[in-house]
Amino acid sequence: QVQLVESGGGLVQAGGSLRLSCAASGRTSSIYRMGWFRQAPGKEREFVATVPRSGSTIVYVDSVKGRFTISRDNAKNTMYLQMNSLKPEDTAVYYCAAGTRRGASVADGYDYWGQGTQVTVSS
Repeated sequence: QVQLVESGGGLVQAGGSLRLSCAASGRTSSIYRMGWFRQAPGKEREFVATVPRSGSTIVYVDSVKGRFTISRDNAKNTMYLQMNSLKPEDTAVYYCAAGTRRGASVADGYDYWGQGTQVTVSS
């Protein structure tokens, strides 16, 4: 089993920045891919970004390209999401996810989920 705990959410004005963290514990050696998802009120959960263990082949949803940066520190079993130039439409609960299957889809091949952290961007 893997446990994931997100932190770093909060309230920020449009144009501001936040850095989310996701700390993994348990069988962390089984984790291949980690990712961030978000869910806004009344909307379905949306894929945001993903990074494999090697740090290569990073994928972002188009709406955050150039503004968000995903990174991973395998020694600390922690993943980050640096969010710059935030917009009100980025307001959502952000979830950390971890996947153990190398061949799984980058958008939905995840086995473990965190509880989420709220990000609110005011206009």
